[in-house]
Parts: sequence; structure tokens; C-alpha cells
Amino acid sequence: MLRKIECFIQPFKLDEVKDALLDAGIRGISVSEVKGFGEQRGCDDGGKPNKAVEFLPKIKMEIVVEEEVVDDVIKTIVKLTKNGDFGSGKIFVIPVEDAIRIRTEESGKSAIM
Repeated sequence: MLRKIECFIQPFKLDEVKDALLDAGIRGISVSEVKGFGEQRGCDDGGKPNKAVEFLPKIKMEIVVEEEVVDDVIKTIVKLTKNGDFGSGKIFVIPVEDAIRIRTEESGKSAIM
């Protein structure tokens, strides 16, 4: 089965995470610049959350991989982004029913290889 790993990380961590995932054999990554907030409600100085919610810049990475490598990808992302502070990020793992490469019409695992 395929899984989609969707993670939200701090922008300055993007290059390091991308390089490590490429070195680990990941063949495709989609990246979007987004804004959002989590538990810290937009407070980026480690203090108490503001009453007014502030949207902070984040990077959203989307990676579709075989189920067998999900744990390794997650460990890599966590290792490179965890800093103990609010706003370090989140990772979501979502089942993918199928994938189709439009150019060749390949489906399933062969579509992401």
C-alpha cells in the first residue's frame, strides 16, 4: 500500500530535510509555502500565546512512498526538525488508494518509482 506523508515544518529546515530525503532514495517531493498556527497560536518567541492568532510561515511537504519506508521517512524528518520548541511542526500519514503516472498510465507503486 502507498502512504502520503504530509508534514508542516519551519521554512529554514527545508533544504536540510530535502537533501536527506533525496539521499535516502525518495524520488518525489512536493512543497508549498503556507501559513498557519498550532498550539502556540502564532506566538513565535516561546512566550505565552497571543490572544490574537498570528499566522506563521510554514513549509508543507507532501511525499508519497511505499508503506515499507514510512517509518524511515518520518524518523528522518523528526531528526532534522525537532528542536523542542512550539512550532517545530506536524506529520500526518494518510493512506493512498492508488497513484497514476499520467505520462505512462502506470499505477500503484510503479507510478511513484
